[in-house]
Parts: sequence; C-alpha cells; structure tokens
Amino acid sequence: MNNLDITQIQVGDQVIAEKSFSAEQVYLFSQLSGDINPVHLDEEYAQNSIFGKRIVHGALLNSIFSMLFANELPGPGCIYLKSEIKFLKPVYLDEVVLFQIEVTDILIDKKRVVFKTIATVQDKLCILGTAELYIPNE
Repeated sequence: MNNLDITQIQVGDQVIAEKSFSAEQVYLFSQLSGDINPVHLDEEYAQNSIFGKRIVHGALLNSIFSMLFANELPGPGCIYLKSEIKFLKPVYLDEVVLFQIEVTDILIDKKRVVFKTIATVQDKLCILGTAELYIPNE
C-alpha cells in the first residue's frame, strides 16, 4: 500500500538531481541492456565518430527520470505510463548531468500527472521530454 495523494501535487512542483556516469557504469549498463554499440564502449572507435569520444547510453540517462519519479515525485507506487524524449546533445563519460522533472499538468479525474523532463550538462541542453504517470491511490 502506498500513500500517494494526487491532490498534494501541484503544477510547478519539481525535483532536481545531479549524477555522472563512469566507464564502469556504462559498461555494466551495456551488459544489462545488451547495447554494446562501440560508441559507448570503445575509445578508439568513439574518437573517430561524430562525438569524438565515448558517450553515455541515452537509455541509461533516461532511467534517471524513472528513478526520480519512483523515489521522489510522485513517489513509490506511481506507474510510469509513457514518455517522449529528444536527445539533443551527447553526454560524455564522467560529465555531471543535472536532471530535472517538473509537473506541467494534473489530470485528477484520470489520476495522471504530466511532467517535463530535462537533462543538462552545464549550459548544454542534452535531453528534453515529457512523461505521464498514473497515481493509483488517492
């Protein structure tokens, strides 16, 4: 049983978190996901790519939004229904990424909350998206 209460969530509520991703974390993610694209794992290959060096998997980056939803806002018990994301710029190994989720709409009758999702590195916008979550209990 959870204690989620959609009536306590307001448009504009937000959570921010910082995280970086090491070569080891990227390797572990590649093993878990099966995504062994050399642009993530092979420095020599990545140097000759359009990125110039290894990049973090987009799916790994996007998973941080899921963590924020589950642990922070709305919190344990919410159900992640859908998302739309645009990967605008790459994130490189060991860069500090600022992840932000912000409530943009609340659909009380449908028990749903809509979020804007953003990831930035310094002043570089890397991910821009939206997400919709279901709040099972009030």
